[in-house]
Amino acid sequence: MFERMPVALGDLVFDVRVAGPEDGTPVMLLHGFPETSRSWTAVAEQLAADGLRVIAPDQRGYSPGARPVGAHEYDIKELVADVLGLMEALGLDSAHLAGHDWGASVAWAAAAWHPERVRSLVAVSVPHPVSLTWAIDNDPDQQRRSAYITLFRDPGKAEKTLLKANAAAFRALFGTHIAKEAVDEYVAHLSEPGALLAALNWYCAMTREFGEIPAVTVPTTYLWSTSDPALGEVAARRCEQHVEGDYRLIVLDGVSHWVSEEAPAAVVAAIRSRVAEAPPNTLLG
Repeated sequence: MFERMPVALGDLVFDVRVAGPEDGTPVMLLHGFPETSRSWTAVAEQLAADGLRVIAPDQRGYSPGARPVGAHEYDIKELVADVLGLMEALGLDSAHLAGHDWGASVAWAAAAWHPERVRSLVAVSVPHPVSLTWAIDNDPDQQRRSAYITLFRDPGKAEKTLLKANAAAFRALFGTHIAKEAVDEYVAHLSEPGALLAALNWYCAMTREFGEIPAVTVPTTYLWSTSDPALGEVAARRCEQHVEGDYRLIVLDGVSHWVSEEAPAAVVAAIRSRVAEAPPNTLLG
């Protein structure tokens, strides 16, 4: 269903999966850690069937041709610049954005800093970065949920921990919520030389600037799942304080963190709704 294509941005080459008609309304899907664009397969199939143009990149560090060395290369501004650069390379002046996990954080920042490029936002699992930062600072429940970040910000130790014993700890992150073949692919992908270190650099590059991202003004839908072990209710409920445009919160009862694979229909419905309400898309050139 997906077609694979390389997209060059300067010295970096991104692996991008695309689906749907080339003249369809563009929707860019941003994956999280430790997945790849494969995580959007079920969502993309339904959106492409609607006639939308789906664009799902393997982001910086996940594409073998886009793994610069050094944590500073994975600053949130660099990650957002990749999103805008991919739009330009594909001839798009704007797109609908949907992101899960770290992809949601990038999508929040892109929408906040470049609302003219983001026609709507669907954020999955991770709330606005200011909401999450507040909860990590003030909510004991979220502090417990986010304790793993300390390990992930020590990439050498995290690499050894996640990949030892046939990547048992890596596989345990997913529980039984997604297909084994998907987990096998993610493990194989991030077991490539330098791949997991690059993905962990996203955590190493986090600064207090994360908690200073402006409010979002574009139409926004946020999906939070009650059985997500990493994201608690306090951050989810505070999210609306950081959206000044039309806002919807969708709560998915009993769904785990891996929403795009476990509950793709809910994600598709949220994206469809936002796309249907938006004015027609405009292409560059």
